[in-house]
Amino acid sequence: MPSPTGPGHASGKPAKSRLLGRGTWREARYVADLLRTETVGGAILLAAAVASLLWANSPWRDGYAALRDTVVGPHALHLDLSLATWAADGLLAIFFLVAGIELKREFVAGDLSDRRKAALPIAAAVCGVALPAILYVATATLTRGDESAGALGGILRGWAIPTATDIAFALAVLAVIATHLPSALRSFLLTLAVVDDLIAITIIALFYTDSVNLLWLLAAVVPLAAWRLLLKRKITNPVLLAIPALLAWGFVHASGIHATVAGVLLGLLVPVSREIEDDPDRRSLAERLEHKLRPFSAGFAVPVFAFFAAGVTVVGGGFGAALLDPAAIGVVVGLVVGKAIGVLGGTWAVARFTRAELDEDLAWTDVFGLSLLAGVGFTVSLLVGELAFGNGSERDDHVKLAVLCGSVIAALLATVVLRLRNRHYRLVEARETADLDHDGIPDVYQIDERLDPA
Repeated sequence: MPSPTGPGHASGKPAKSRLLGRGTWREARYVADLLRTETVGGAILLAAAVASLLWANSPWRDGYAALRDTVVGPHALHLDLSLATWAADGLLAIFFLVAGIELKREFVAGDLSDRRKAALPIAAAVCGVALPAILYVATATLTRGDESAGALGGILRGWAIPTATDIAFALAVLAVIATHLPSALRSFLLTLAVVDDLIAITIIALFYTDSVNLLWLLAAVVPLAAWRLLLKRKITNPVLLAIPALLAWGFVHASGIHATVAGVLLGLLVPVSREIEDDPDRRSLAERLEHKLRPFSAGFAVPVFAFFAAGVTVVGGGFGAALLDPAAIGVVVGLVVGKAIGVLGGTWAVARFTRAELDEDLAWTDVFGLSLLAGVGFTVSLLVGELAFGNGSERDDHVKLAVLCGSVIAALLATVVLRLRNRHYRLVEARETADLDHDGIPDVYQIDERLDPA
């Protein structure tokens, strides 16, 4: 019988377009390899966050604070920064470099290169950013009590904190609950997080930059151009590439714009060829560069940042004070409620206005579970909190606790929803991995008709 996703139904009527359908085998293989790395990185990230929390609430908490605030770097270059700042400004630039490469590949050869496919993750990501921000502002305003208008203005600086999704953290949750999420949903989660990262870095550049030194910013153009030229000529020597990358980072840092923006710019300048990306037998320069950088980013850079950012004191009234802070309440509501409704609502809107239907393997319950999982915010949320309220401030500590609590609540709710569907996911996985002709490529990626599960 012809597949509903094929040219038409048996009735002769044209089939409706499908949302969250299965992609190509190359896409599925790429996503699977990437998610394995991110899942391991997520486990390390969780371990680093737990270690910092335990140390910061132990009798030796002063040692943690001393380590976090240790200043290293040359004063003459204005790079005498604390270890926590080096982690936020330096190591996270590597995280955003990988995100930039991934974004470039998506725009040139991935789902974002097709306007029809791009509409769904972009709409879901935009709604998943806008609604948490709106709910944060509304919640913080309603719960501010008798605080002055000036104090409210300070609180509202944190509006962007609950807008980010941490893909590594989310995948670590999936690994823990052992759900067999279909490849289409995993791919959607990944693409959603990529668009989310782009929006986040744009917000940081536009709304969390107090002043800009245009001379330093213009100076950054030179090393960025050198980076691009080296890659265009296929010069991939790590030492040679590190020189313009570090100069670009330093100049952007000196300009007043957060240095992580340099990472995204470097990533977007990596050449991407659609012809090579579409060839399953060739590995592009962007893919090779991303493959080398991602383990370091996921396994070291982000966990180290988390170690210095997540260590807040809970004992001695810290948790109780956070519960009464309007900013903290707004963050939890934004992550748990805003993200879920935003991502689900954006997906539903695309289906409603394009008259598309979910793939027959999926239900709206699956989209809701994934939308809840999108509320697992961590890395970028902690970074924005520091930029909004100042690293080490009392409100920043409250917000960090809120990010942790909101992420845990979102993860638990997503676990409940997704586990209810895990039996169905196992059946879908069996069909997606069946290789009856033993050629190394699952049969569903080679034929239009679906395999008979019997």
